[in-house]
Parts: sequence; C-alpha cells; structure tokens
Amino acid sequence: MTIPDLPEWAEPAVSDYIRRLQTQRRLSEHTVAAYRRDLAQFFDYCARYGVESVTGVDRTIARRFLAFLDTRGYARRSLGRKASAVRAFYTDGVKRGAWADNPFDGVKRPKLDRPLPHALPSRAVAHALDSVDASTPVGMRDRAMLETLYASGMRVSELVSLTTADVGSDSLTVVGKGNKKRVVPLGGPARKALSDYLSRGRPQLAGPDAGQALWVGERGRPMDTRGVRRIVAKHLATFPHAVRHSFATHLLEGGADLRTVQDLLGHSDLATTQIYTAVSRRHLKETYERSHPRA
Repeated sequence: MTIPDLPEWAEPAVSDYIRRLQTQRRLSEHTVAAYRRDLAQFFDYCARYGVESVTGVDRTIARRFLAFLDTRGYARRSLGRKASAVRAFYTDGVKRGAWADNPFDGVKRPKLDRPLPHALPSRAVAHALDSVDASTPVGMRDRAMLETLYASGMRVSELVSLTTADVGSDSLTVVGKGNKKRVVPLGGPARKALSDYLSRGRPQLAGPDAGQALWVGERGRPMDTRGVRRIVAKHLATFPHAVRHSFATHLLEGGADLRTVQDLLGHSDLATTQIYTAVSRRHLKETYERSHPRA
C-alpha cells in the first residue's frame, strides 16, 4: 500500500516530533521512518473526514481509524504498532503542553496474537557450530559470528555494530536500543572462536575501509545485517532472530531466572521476556510426557 504524504496542517508537528525522536531517543532510521509512515497514514485518514488540525482529532476518529485498518486486512501486530505510534505522538504533545488531550486515551488496543518463538534444538545448534570449517579466514569469521550470536543472544543490528574495541577477555560491550549499553558474558567456545578470528582471520579480510568494525566481508568492508542473515541461513538454515530465541529458551530450560535473561537480552520490560516462560513450560511438559511412565 502506498503511504500518502502528510497533510500540510500536520507536517510541522510531525516533523518536530520526528526530529526529537532522532536526537533524544536516538532511534534507528528504520524505526523513525516507520513512525513517520504510520503518522502520515493516520492524518491522511483524518483529513478525509474533514479534520483540519492536529488538535481536531477526537476519540471517534481514532476508533474509526483502527476499524478502517481492520477492514483492510492488517495483521493485529501492524494494527497495534500503528495505534502505538499515534498514541505516542499525542502523549508527547500532552507532556509538552502542545495540546490538552490524547484522542487515543480510552481506545482499546488491538489484542495481539503472540506466536511462541521458534527455538532450535540445542544439540542441532551445537552440531552446526562445530561443523563450520574454520580453516580459512571466512570460516573463522563465520564460526566466530555464529558462536557470538548464540553465546550472547544479541540482536543482529547489535552484532553488526560491534567494533574490535567492544571485545573483552570474556565479554562483549553491546549497544542496544535507545543507545543503552550492556555487557554480555561469552562462553569458552565463543571466546576461542573470536580470538582466532581477531588474530588470524580478520587481519586477512580487513581492507582500508574496514575501520574498527569487528565483522568484515570478503571485500574488506564492514558487514551489514544482510550479510549476517546469509551466513546464519547458510550454516543454521534459519534467521538470526531464531538464534536469539534459542539463546533465551535454552537459558531458561537450563535453570536461569527471568531477570537474568531480561538483562542479557537487553529488554527494558520484563513482560517482553516473559514470552519465553511459555516456551520453557512447553519444553517441560513435552519432557514429562516423553519421560514419565504414567504420563
């Protein structure tokens, strides 16, 4: 669907809001662009109903907008994201005194269907990692990258932003969402794979444009998320986020507490981490039914 331009009357307020998202919250370009698209779609809908100002939106329009999206077949997750984007815009204006009310107050959020994350079997992950041929610089890089992903549970965006200075003797310094830093520990296999890559693999791959980027492609330049996805697909036949899911699930199945997993994943809200408890409960139930003689 083509997203329309913002109505002229909404452009100043939205542009000012977007600038503050960029400078104060330091959101990624992708996230900021998504905010602008969602706001443009909402205010274009409002203009079609005769609204001529940001403060001219009321609760009825807000409800009709969500109903409109529902009739267009948007997924519940997309509906929730769009509602949150507009709600956040108006909440920001109320806090700054730009307007008095948030038209989305009291409007029920769409219930999200939250599918359980798919976790890879731990033995399958171990076998895949051990099978990576690390006899070449590219193989060393791939092995170190996959070991790091599984050992840390970091997001792919966090992985590609790592520099050589972020690598400690037994941990990594990771910059997550909102520019928040956290230190994640690394197990023995990941430490060894990183050490081999840094001492023997990366020096052979890095070109003049590599800078301090930890992960370097075959052309000598820093790798992007697309390159990481190709490597994960090649060796694990899945996506990087599935490795993150596996990291969290395997920790909980091994007895880690939820707060620890929250910190390691870089979740600001414990509720985001709690979805993994359902995965762990499912694992326990399956193990019980498979193992108990009278299950």
